[in-house]
Amino acid sequence: MTHIDLNADLGESFGRWTLGDDDALLEVVTSANVACGFHAGDPGVLRHACEGAAARGVVVGAQVGYRDLAGFGRRFLDLPPAELTDDVLYQIGALEGLARVAGTRVAYVKPHGALYNAIVHHEEQAAAVVEAVRSYDPTLPVLGLPGSAWLRLAEEAGLRTVQEAFADRAYTPEGTLVSRREAGAVLEDPDEIAARCVRIATEGTVTAVDGTEVAVDAASVCVHGDSPGAVRVARAVRSALEAAGVEPRPFVGAGPGA
Repeated sequence: MTHIDLNADLGESFGRWTLGDDDALLEVVTSANVACGFHAGDPGVLRHACEGAAARGVVVGAQVGYRDLAGFGRRFLDLPPAELTDDVLYQIGALEGLARVAGTRVAYVKPHGALYNAIVHHEEQAAAVVEAVRSYDPTLPVLGLPGSAWLRLAEEAGLRTVQEAFADRAYTPEGTLVSRREAGAVLEDPDEIAARCVRIATEGTVTAVDGTEVAVDAASVCVHGDSPGAVRVARAVRSALEAAGVEPRPFVGAGPGA
C-alpha cells in the first residue's frame, strides 16, 4: 500500500468541558470523524471542528452515535430500528448544516462507540444505520470494521464501504476490538502504535492480544482523539508511515461538491 487515510474522532468537547485537542489533530490527520451532538459535542464545538477541517483540507465525516451524552455513547441502547434510523438521519443532517456554513460537507459516515461495536454483529441495528445513510445520500461512503454486519449490509444496499483499523486499540483473535472494560484495551506507547500502523499499511496484519496475527485489510487508520497523548501518537503514526513510504491521504475528496 502506497497511501492510507489517517482519521481521528473530533468535536467531542461540550460547553466548558474540553476533550481532546482538535486544532492540533487537524494538523496531522486526513479525515475527521466529527461528533454530531448525540454522544458528544455542542453546535459551537462542531462548527469550530468543521471550520478547522475546511481550512486544512481535512475531510469531514459524520460520527453518529447513540443519544447518550452522559455515557459518551459507550453504552448499548436497545432502540427500535426505526428510531435508530431517525436518530442517525438527524445527526447527519445537523452536522451537514454546520459543515456547509464552514465551507465543507459531510463526506462519509462512521458510527461511534457502542453503536460501532454493536453493529459488528447486531443485524437489526446495522440495517437501521444503513437505511439512514441510504435514505439521506446513497453516495456517502461508510467507514467500519472489516467483517462487520454493518459493512456487509451497507455493501448489499449499494453503499461504498471503507474498512478501517485502529492504531491504539487492542484486537481479539477474531479481529474485533477488545472491550474498553478490559485491561490493555487501549494502547498508549507512541512508538509501539506507530510501528503497528506501519505493519497494517504495509503488511495488512496486526498482532492480537493472544499473540496471533490477524489479517487487517484497511484503507483508513483511526487514532482516538480522546486517548492520552493523542496528538503525540498521531504525529508518531504519521511520521512512521511517511518514513515507510506510505502517504497519508483521505479516502474521499474534501470540500463542497467534491
